[in-house]
Amino acid sequence: MTAEQIVRYVVARAVWAPSVHNTQPWRFTADGGPRVSLHADDSRRLAAADPDGREMMISCGAALFTIRLALRSLGYIPETRVLPDPALPTLVAQVSWRERAAADEFERRLAGHMLTRRTHRGAFDPEPLPPDTLAALRTAATHEGAALRIVADDGRRAALAAAVQTAEHQLRHDGERLRELARWTPAPGSASCDGVPATSYPAQAERTQPYFPGRDFARGHGWGMPPLSAATSHRAAGVAALLTTTGDSPADWVHTGQALQRILLTASVCGAAVALHSQPLELPWLREFLRTQLSDGACPHLVLRIGMVTQVAVSVRRDPDDVLFPSGGDRAAPG
Repeated sequence: MTAEQIVRYVVARAVWAPSVHNTQPWRFTADGGPRVSLHADDSRRLAAADPDGREMMISCGAALFTIRLALRSLGYIPETRVLPDPALPTLVAQVSWRERAAADEFERRLAGHMLTRRTHRGAFDPEPLPPDTLAALRTAATHEGAALRIVADDGRRAALAAAVQTAEHQLRHDGERLRELARWTPAPGSASCDGVPATSYPAQAERTQPYFPGRDFARGHGWGMPPLSAATSHRAAGVAALLTTTGDSPADWVHTGQALQRILLTASVCGAAVALHSQPLELPWLREFLRTQLSDGACPHLVLRIGMVTQVAVSVRRDPDDVLFPSGGDRAAPG
């Protein structure tokens, strides 16, 4: 493969990384050599929900891990520079490849889920997680400089759920945030290649104990996927956890995104699914509560729920040609 072909291959996979509201806040540039640059697209930052760009950088970090994994799947060793130029804060990373080494079995299994992994929104089946799944997910976070803190104690788990409930209640009464959310929740049948499509969330909230409410993407329109069965009992919240880092700098946010994508793909390999909640992390006072009361002073970035469920979500992504540009150019790379 030529350098150009490798770039197109990795970008075609990087666009399937998770991002807040599926905003896909990234651009990629290449100069024809064995290097690709990842940029944050500030025009896609959520001005109301994410004024500091933390969630945008986490999203870009997830794309960065996917680039690294895609290169490993081709047998290359990625050389990564995170935030290489202080004068260019939206230049998230530069990734080059010069040396080769065959991917190991686990890397190949992770790579096999890059295009098929989906974020779960809703409850889980009562089936327990496969053995060693949580240990594998904690190791995945540690590998990327983050920590996955399992919230197993009933009292702390209830407090975490209450924080999500409180945040969701407050956000549903914030007009500016509601208008922002509406811009990223297209109606069923929309041809939009970004935002959260109605094929990726349940039409009715699935109650669990404790209750972790999801975003109200349908906003009262009744959009969403019908339940898999008529049964309403025995739906589980899953294993609750917090994804944290010791620091709270843009570099920490990028590391969080890389850890998140490694966790999500590892869960897929284990046959599990992951639901994400960012609502309480978007309110400074609730984020501080989670930091001091549930994170042992570490900086929390996301609430995760992990469980078993039949995946039916269908997502959308922009075409790689819409996000890949020549270095210094302002047009998409030719097909």
